[in-house]
Amino acid sequence: MFQLRKLSGLLVALVLANPAFAGKLSIVIDDFGYRPAQENQVLQMPAAISVAVLPNAPHAREMATKAHQRGHEVLIHLPMAPLSKQPLEKDTLRPDMSVDEIARIVREAAADVPYAVGLNNHMGSAMTSSLPGMEKVMQVLDRYNFYFLDSMTIGNSQSTRAAAGTSVKVIKRRVFLDDTQNEADIRQQFTRAVRLAQRDGSAIAIGHPHPTTVRVLQQMLPTLPADITLVRPSQLLNEPQHGSNTPLPETRAQPNKPRNPFRVGKNCPVKTVPVPATLALGIVAESVASSPLLKTLSQQFSGLKPDFSR
Repeated sequence: MFQLRKLSGLLVALVLANPAFAGKLSIVIDDFGYRPAQENQVLQMPAAISVAVLPNAPHAREMATKAHQRGHEVLIHLPMAPLSKQPLEKDTLRPDMSVDEIARIVREAAADVPYAVGLNNHMGSAMTSSLPGMEKVMQVLDRYNFYFLDSMTIGNSQSTRAAAGTSVKVIKRRVFLDDTQNEADIRQQFTRAVRLAQRDGSAIAIGHPHPTTVRVLQQMLPTLPADITLVRPSQLLNEPQHGSNTPLPETRAQPNKPRNPFRVGKNCPVKTVPVPATLALGIVAESVASSPLLKTLSQQFSGLKPDFSR
């Protein structure tokens, strides 16, 4: 009996410690290259926090190099045309551009942001919602070993469709951490990202190097639940992609239950029959024995013989 309890406890510990059961959370900080003071604070955070650097920013090369040296994954934060009418940054991708023009912009961006392994869009609601435009982007990215992180600035982004037939892998943002600079809002969004990762297995959150965002991350990252693992975006390339606005179960409006017209009388007595501990443990042991985890452990330790002398 003691050995069975010991085995059960060991198996529970192994299951809980197995990374396959942990939710994966990726956090990317956009707009790097303009605020070295705040950006250096981000680079003091865990190396799994990734950064997206604007190629035309004054400190782009410096911050990309420093981020790489400190173990952070680097992305190119490439400006893409929005639907709203506003002044565009230099070399903003537009749907009407030729493949050659897009290739030039990406080539120069890769030179300005050394060590980049992926690319995500800065703004881009007009560009990412254009299938012909994104097909040209993916044709160009196919020449590089870049993945594409879709910031999902518009719901009908065509990035996944456009990447079909290329080697480019597309992953999608689930949460924006700091649409507002209110600390309580950022905390709420951080918590939402954690809960999405727990529910769906993975989630990507995007933030910016604002002082408030940096402060919230400094406070909340050390308090991550034990079942959440911080990962780089490239570690999610083979994970299922979910819609960015999928509501959590607790946030869905619950329909009113119909009133039961029948008056409930006394509860019917239920006779409980105690189950012998040996039988219960036997059922648990039989269930555990058929699990993939135990089969793997058995294969790894097949050369060891159990010692029942203790």
